[in-house]
Amino acid sequence: MRETGYAVLLLPGDGTGPEVVREGRKVLDALAEGAPAPWHLDERPGGAQYYQAHGREWEPETEAAARAADAILLGAVGWPGVSLPSGDIAGAALVLGLRQSLDLYANVRPCRLYPGVRHRISGEYRTVWSPEHVDLVIVRENTEDLYTPMHGRLRRADATEAAVDTRIITRKGAERVVRYAFELARRRPRGAPRDGVKRVTCVDKSNVLEGCRFFRETFDRVGREYPEIERDYAYVDAFTQWLVRDPEQYNVVVSTNMMGDIITDLASVLQGGMGFAAGGNIGEAHGMFEPVHGSAPKYAGKDQVNPFATFFAVVMMLRWLGDRHQDGRLVGQADRLERALARVLADGSARTYDQGGTVRTSGAGDRVAGAVRAERA
Repeated sequence: MRETGYAVLLLPGDGTGPEVVREGRKVLDALAEGAPAPWHLDERPGGAQYYQAHGREWEPETEAAARAADAILLGAVGWPGVSLPSGDIAGAALVLGLRQSLDLYANVRPCRLYPGVRHRISGEYRTVWSPEHVDLVIVRENTEDLYTPMHGRLRRADATEAAVDTRIITRKGAERVVRYAFELARRRPRGAPRDGVKRVTCVDKSNVLEGCRFFRETFDRVGREYPEIERDYAYVDAFTQWLVRDPEQYNVVVSTNMMGDIITDLASVLQGGMGFAAGGNIGEAHGMFEPVHGSAPKYAGKDQVNPFATFFAVVMMLRWLGDRHQDGRLVGQADRLERALARVLADGSARTYDQGGTVRTSGAGDRVAGAVRAERA
């Protein structure tokens, strides 16, 4: 436990990012009322719009602050028509760059449906999903695969003749993210909603791709060290329909970077949409947490987007910090915020447009902050 407080860097970024980070800060301030806060908040600009105005994605001191921070809360990056000379999106330094430079190897995406939240799927067999059906975590490798800079184009004259993206799966990258998934399954108090079994599902395309075969071999090798955890397997194409049809089968899911990127966004529809989807980018020494809905330029400045993904990112951040530093104050604050979120969601008092409601972004933050204060009382 650190008596001087933890350094939390806020990177609002682009588009709706500043709006949702503002509400995240509002909730953190509500948690801190009545006692000295166990964290210090430092907010700094950066991203595509910053690049457009200043010719750089962020200032050198901001990058240094990110390296020194105990945790980072990121809003979103990206803005239409703004890219780097390489063709990459401007603002990528705040996301892909930090994943690499801070070695944030595990992208952790909880998928849980809370009472009162309207999911985004309906169908012939089950018109209403119940919260007890959806409670899983997808762990995605975060530093290799197709997202490495090993790509390029062959140009002749002014025409592109070929484009190449090289997929890299390493022993180190696969082993540590698989181990993270098994350790997470071991720690989770309940197993899969259907049967209570603590299970890790490996999602890949090992019937076709050599990198996936290697990833699955690593999964089996590491998994043998956890005999109490059931090993499960799915090809990614089949998994996409099993996930939507039978989410209660899954407890912890682990996959490679690109495939994990796709299936995590699919999973978000089970929990109410991207407005509820939070993610943690976690390494051995650093953690960065974010709502994963992106900068949503068409909603920017309208005080309209759903900020609950940011609130859940704050829960993840506080719990990770508390666990890492064995600080019960932070774990207690994470629990308190999660209880407040559950109560507000259950009573339907903070439904934004994506849930069929009329509450503004700031109004949802006000309601959650009020619920946090009531939790303290």
